[in-house]
Amino acid sequence: MERKYPVGIQTFSEIIKGRCVYVDKTDLVWQLSHYAKYIFLSRPRRFGKSLLTSTLESYFKGEKQLFEGLKIMELEKEWQQYPVIRLSLSTAKGQDSPAELRDKLALLMKPYKEEYGSDPDEKTPGGIFAGIIRRAYKKAGKQVVVLLDEYDAPLLEVLHEKEMLAPMRKVMQEFYQTLKDSEEMIKFCFITGITKFSQLSIFSTINNLLNVTLDPAFAAICGITEKELTTTLRPDIERLAEKYNLNYEGMHEKLKLQYDGYHFTEESEGVYNPYSLMKAFLQRKVASYWFESGTPTFLIQQMQHFRTDIMSLDRMEVFSSEFDQPTEAMESALPLLYQSGYLTIKDYDEETETYTLSIPNQEVRIGYVEGLLPVYTGLEAGRVKAGFTMKFWLALKRHDVDLAMREMRAYLASIPYVEGFKKKLEDIATSEGFYEYTMYLIFSTLNFYVRTQVKCAGGRVDMVVWMPDATYVFELKVNGTAGEALEQIDSKDYALPYQTDGRTVVKVGVQFDAETRVPVDWVIS
Repeated sequence: MERKYPVGIQTFSEIIKGRCVYVDKTDLVWQLSHYAKYIFLSRPRRFGKSLLTSTLESYFKGEKQLFEGLKIMELEKEWQQYPVIRLSLSTAKGQDSPAELRDKLALLMKPYKEEYGSDPDEKTPGGIFAGIIRRAYKKAGKQVVVLLDEYDAPLLEVLHEKEMLAPMRKVMQEFYQTLKDSEEMIKFCFITGITKFSQLSIFSTINNLLNVTLDPAFAAICGITEKELTTTLRPDIERLAEKYNLNYEGMHEKLKLQYDGYHFTEESEGVYNPYSLMKAFLQRKVASYWFESGTPTFLIQQMQHFRTDIMSLDRMEVFSSEFDQPTEAMESALPLLYQSGYLTIKDYDEETETYTLSIPNQEVRIGYVEGLLPVYTGLEAGRVKAGFTMKFWLALKRHDVDLAMREMRAYLASIPYVEGFKKKLEDIATSEGFYEYTMYLIFSTLNFYVRTQVKCAGGRVDMVVWMPDATYVFELKVNGTAGEALEQIDSKDYALPYQTDGRTVVKVGVQFDAETRVPVDWVIS
């Protein structure tokens, strides 16, 4: 029988009734519901937060028939029914004023006003919310379950617009204050979103809100683990393998490189992006599905605001305080990059208590690179990818660096820069850093592992590119010749660290022209 994939379906009951492929997380759902009274969980977009919220809703409504055959049946014996208020704040994003936000929140609660009644004296979002909880509690004679999905959506796009953030945040404070004021009427409260606002600024006096974002017990509650992929989803790997004319192991490795690699604690196993996996199985194609709607505007805005060095993101050694901190207290874009899933935990050193953060997988690398090409280099990302990448890839694969550089020169000369970037180019085109950005981003779209400003005994080499059978060491010059660049590689032994791993080492000195912004000369050794 043809397998049905729940792409675009975020409702637990619809998945179960529709007999869609479902990876059973209900044991973790049960554990979460008994872990604490107020719980907060942050995960990247399209990572199953809404499905998790919907599953909690079905559980607390006592919809036992939906869970037949699932792990929770071994854990839950009573199956009580509670009134559930489930709100997704995603529909409240993009409001232009506090008044609009208040109106949107009121509209969001309209179905619950119709179910439990309303009071004309309840005029603010918090007042309406409190009234709904109070009447639901009285009507059912039981405590109420509150589930808030995408709680941060109304504030994401105004993070650093101080004049707008403060009044918008005040609206949300008044709304969330209800959760504390109604504590005795609440059975369980679950709040989820992408980012982490501080309890002081958003949740006010909810001092018992437990953040399980980095809790190992719930590291796999969103996402697909290796075991789940190779058991529940094994038939789907085998079906996809037929399309690609690969064996099971080869297809598994391809999926792993593309979608695996997310770690939400230092002790947890990696998980796969669930949305992208299901989309790949549905369309029988491995592609970058997470970015179909593009790189989020709020993320690019924050990276620009903090002047983020995108070339440093491949491997960063930091303390938890640098990335696990309230969003509005950020001093760099690092917390947002981590919380949004653009960076993940790759390693942890107990002795120094430092984390190694890196880009999770190839899907994320390609997606964020394409989103950042216009921002950091002025190049149209789609046109870079459309015709140039395959030629460049094949040239390097054949070890024909001269042809690869000629392809790069011809293509960079032909691509128009995005509107409004001309003035910026005048300021940055004389800097070698601009060409490092450009080459880094282009290489990153090609499944290459590339790092810039790589430390070695002799100093810092501009760029190192690793391919399966070769390592390329690049030195770039704007106010110097290609020969001088190559001489610098040799005199400072930039290539020395790579001569023992069995791969061919190729040294390349490149000269860029500041006016045309293309490579005009290169020397290969």
